[in-house]
Amino acid sequence: MSIRETQRDLVVARLTAYVLDQGLARTSLRQLAAAAGVSDRMLLYYFADKTEILETVLTHIAATLGDALAQALPEGACYTPAEMLQRAAAITTQPDMRRFMRFWVEVVSAAAKGEAPFATIAPQIMQGWQVWVESRLIVPEGADRAGLALAIIAMVDGLALVDICAGPDAAAAAHAALPRLVP
Repeated sequence: MSIRETQRDLVVARLTAYVLDQGLARTSLRQLAAAAGVSDRMLLYYFADKTEILETVLTHIAATLGDALAQALPEGACYTPAEMLQRAAAITTQPDMRRFMRFWVEVVSAAAKGEAPFATIAPQIMQGWQVWVESRLIVPEGADRAGLALAIIAMVDGLALVDICAGPDAAAAAHAALPRLVP
């Protein structure tokens, strides 16, 4: 790996931490450069523009969340929809995952407003999650695998909304109620 690639990876890690902590509101080029510990010009040496910076950070965040989920739900292991929902909800409601889920909700909100690059990236991330969940589902022949995967994602993302709007105790209560809702 070249020095430039090594330095760029360090910048991406710093930017990822910053965006997860600060959210999207504080993402001017100047704020991002300060968070990365480089000048505006150096940041543009590593990335073509702010859109590429945000795309790279979003991809890194999605990969980090995917790695955490893959440790708990490894490739090749398959689950019923109810098991998948319980396991994914248990992981994504952990305190250390809270900032990832809150950030995802912020990205979805920006995408809903048509803001670039989120309007393009959010559907790609969602499609990636759908494929990821589908690959781990045990479903009967003829069942709507895609629909089930999307329903699981909707419920897990809904827990993030409960956490944001009503707090972590309410999200924990909703998570605890899932087995009664989805046997």
